Amino acid sequence: MPINLNNPRIHLASRSPRRRELLTQIGLAFDTIVFRNPPRADLELDETPQAGEAPIDYVERVARAKAGHGWHIVGWRKLLPQPVLAADTTLEFAGEIIGKPFDANDAHDILRRLSGHTHRVLSAVAIAFEGRIESLLSISEVRFGVLDEAEIRRYVASGEPMDKAGAYGIQGHAGLFVEHLTGSYTGVMGLPLYETARLLRRFNYPL
Repeated sequence: MPINLNNPRIHLASRSPRRRELLTQIGLAFDTIVFRNPPRADLELDETPQAGEAPIDYVERVARAKAGHGWHIVGWRKLLPQPVLAADTTLEFAGEIIGKPFDANDAHDILRRLSGHTHRVLSAVAIAFEGRIESLLSISEVRFGVLDEAEIRRYVASGEPMDKAGAYGIQGHAGLFVEHLTGSYTGVMGLPLYETARLLRRFNYPL
């Protein structure tokens, strides 16, 4: 079934408020598909890095799995057959995948490691529609200034790092930490809008 050009909408397979804000920013109408959280998480969405898996391969695999599983849910729940958009963001530092912190101590340790250094933010976006899945990757480099211990403690205590890859949100207080950014600001937020638009056009979605 083709996309309804009179009332185009997508399904967003994400609970991220940042991604919802970005789609709203560009005027894209969407309905949200919410996956279950651990310990009842969908088995199809195992976000554990595989042995020897490169960070780029990891983030693309997870984004495509989210989009594909979202499309299956569209069928199971008999939802409107419209494109399913999903994304995944992770950090790469010293060749290591850095996801969301497990707890406050982990967030503190991550920020201490990033202090004064450059890391890469990898954001993959994927779209599934009628059994077809396509994806694109955004790679950005972010350099943090040197953070002192008091700064890190205050930021962790605010709670802002806890649901964010790399333990920070560039759109929040942590914007003060960023000395230099090369790449996509929206990609660092979690949904690279340029790549998102390119993918939607591949599916003949009107923008």
